[in-house]
Amino acid sequence: MTEPNIFTQYIERKNTLVKNKKILQTTYVPDNLPHRDELISQIAEILSPALSKNKPSNILIIGKTGTGKTAVINYIGKELKKADPEESSCSFIYINCEIVDTPYGILYNIANQIISDPSRKIPFTGWSVDKILTELTNYIDENNKIFIVTLDEIDRTFMKNGDDIFYYLTSINSGLKNSMISIIGITNNTKFTDLLSTRIKSRLGEMKIVFPPYSVEQLQDILYDRAKDAFDEGILSEGVIPYCAALTAQEGGDARRALDLLRMSAEIAERNGDKVISEAHVKSAKDNVEMDAVAEVVKTLNLQSKMVLMSIIKNSEEGKNVMITGDVFSTYKYLCDITGTPMITQRRVADLISELDMLGIVHARVKSFGRAGRTKEIELSVSQEFLLNLLKSDNIFKNIDNYKSPKQTTLI
Repeated sequence: MTEPNIFTQYIERKNTLVKNKKILQTTYVPDNLPHRDELISQIAEILSPALSKNKPSNILIIGKTGTGKTAVINYIGKELKKADPEESSCSFIYINCEIVDTPYGILYNIANQIISDPSRKIPFTGWSVDKILTELTNYIDENNKIFIVTLDEIDRTFMKNGDDIFYYLTSINSGLKNSMISIIGITNNTKFTDLLSTRIKSRLGEMKIVFPPYSVEQLQDILYDRAKDAFDEGILSEGVIPYCAALTAQEGGDARRALDLLRMSAEIAERNGDKVISEAHVKSAKDNVEMDAVAEVVKTLNLQSKMVLMSIIKNSEEGKNVMITGDVFSTYKYLCDITGTPMITQRRVADLISELDMLGIVHARVKSFGRAGRTKEIELSVSQEFLLNLLKSDNIFKNIDNYKSPKQTTLI
């Protein structure tokens, strides 16, 4: 028998509404991808020569986040495996460049997905790129087949390393006699090819395929398709899926976000002990998703932006829910003094307030005083307590509860 532990109370009172949670994960690749049949057929037609050991054209897939790019490619990878179970004609290799973003790391991952001989495995570090390329070229050519290499989020590695990885991969082809590499690139950047050098563009010679955002009706179809296997009948209120789809369509038609909303709605209902998932749970899930997004933005702010944000929070704590730039700057100077932070000018502080406004963390509107000039009226757009707890995780604010804002001066 399991020894009592801190999880016992939650397991014993568990209220399960989702019969298969895996289906609601954004990483799950279903057997059916609604509204992507035409794109699947288009890509499959381009790749089909690989099953006869002929090199397909390189492909560049473009589309916003959540338009089904990764799901479609992984689905096609599974279908290639069905068509060639022994991988005697072609092998499908997938690399997420958001996780692996250096040329060495990408080549290492490609090599260790295809090299089965332990004695020929490439080490995680220690080799030169030229040595990896030589070993990889030799191994690929011994196999006498087509290798389809998919680089997802390719703009991530490009931003960090330029187009080196494309040069390396296309260079391998020039040294092969029996095998060939075909490249599939996936990006959110519609102008990606404009960033590539002329040399790489001519080598890639890719086919471009654009994935459009999903409409509200298409998002509903996707959610209904997942929901029929994830929930028993009667678990979802009638308006839940249309509400999830409508909220997501307003923000660009991201199917991942729609699935996250549905999944989180179910989790909230389960924690509450509710028997039915309602639109109220979706609203709560939406708020949580937005807070998660704010948290990521706040964590990545530079020190000066955090100091300005904390100055706004301290003013709000003392009842000044709407303040002007001078109020923020007075508190900012005080916080810089007690934390030993180098101080920037009031004009730069005003610029950082504008940046926080653009990020949706504060709301800043310009107020004119005629000949006396103008300033900004500033108020928080996000929960004061939520922001304070985020900032307090930074060492520089660990004693912030002991600090009080100075008496405000009339600064504009």
